[in-house]
Amino acid sequence: MELKKSADMVINTCMGAKKGETVLIVTDTCTDKMISKALYDSAVGAGCEAVLLTMEPREQHGAEPPALVEEAMKNADVLLAPASKSLTHTQARKRASDNGTRTATMPGINLAMMQEGGLNADYEDIGKLADELLETLKGSKEVRITTEMGTDLVLDVEGCEWMADTGMCHEKGTTSNLPAGEMYIAPKNVNGRAVIDGSMGGIGLLDKPLIIEIRNRSAVSFEGEGAEKLEAMVENVGPDGRNIAELGIGINPAASIIGVILEDEKVGGTIHIALGDNSTFGGYVKVDLHLDGIITGPTVLVDGIDLNVKRFA
Repeated sequence: MELKKSADMVINTCMGAKKGETVLIVTDTCTDKMISKALYDSAVGAGCEAVLLTMEPREQHGAEPPALVEEAMKNADVLLAPASKSLTHTQARKRASDNGTRTATMPGINLAMMQEGGLNADYEDIGKLADELLETLKGSKEVRITTEMGTDLVLDVEGCEWMADTGMCHEKGTTSNLPAGEMYIAPKNVNGRAVIDGSMGGIGLLDKPLIIEIRNRSAVSFEGEGAEKLEAMVENVGPDGRNIAELGIGINPAASIIGVILEDEKVGGTIHIALGDNSTFGGYVKVDLHLDGIITGPTVLVDGIDLNVKRFA
């Protein structure tokens, strides 16, 4: 019953699916079939034309789906993507959104996440907080982030657009993660040191910090837990993999750091930076990679004013 309740919330509350609409569910063979079946059954129960497509897992987060899947994505009213690798930062997802499809990606979703934690937050409250923050952040020029563990980053965001991931996709072309709950931006420039101490995309939970040195929005070195693996993933896609693509601020009080980036990056009071692609949300770097790293306990100064992110926890 808990799984059905969560699936119904996704279909009805988050996506606002209406009778007669086409709901496409794109999954892969590494994702629990019970999740896609629950979403499928909920869509059918809402009177929708439900379609389920299963593909082989992509090699990494941000890799494009097969052309057949992309065509289906562009022609659906609602797209749900519970898959082991993220379709969020793909051109296929962007083209579907541009075509009017309402999309929610769910990379790494598992049964436990479907039934508890961030997915079951109060999305109306998250939406209100996001609206408030958009007003606060609009027109900002510089963000500085520090932590007791040694993070010290200065981000130039002048002229860049802050966006909100609220989980509510009722208008044509809107897109979200589920679980949702973050503010994010593609920065113009980034310099400093990021001490990733929560989790890292492609690696998982961290027992020891992963340190990324950043110069002119490029990750110039990796040190600490998972450094060699991360460097290999970045090198595999070329220089653009080193791009600091995103700054995100988690605002979901129901989310926890569990080693699945989908939920980890939403945890209230954390921030994250991402490597790789940002062409789908205000940047211009296109590459088959998008990896987020979670930083806990940050102080976030926006144009010198403390955002007090602890209140989001």
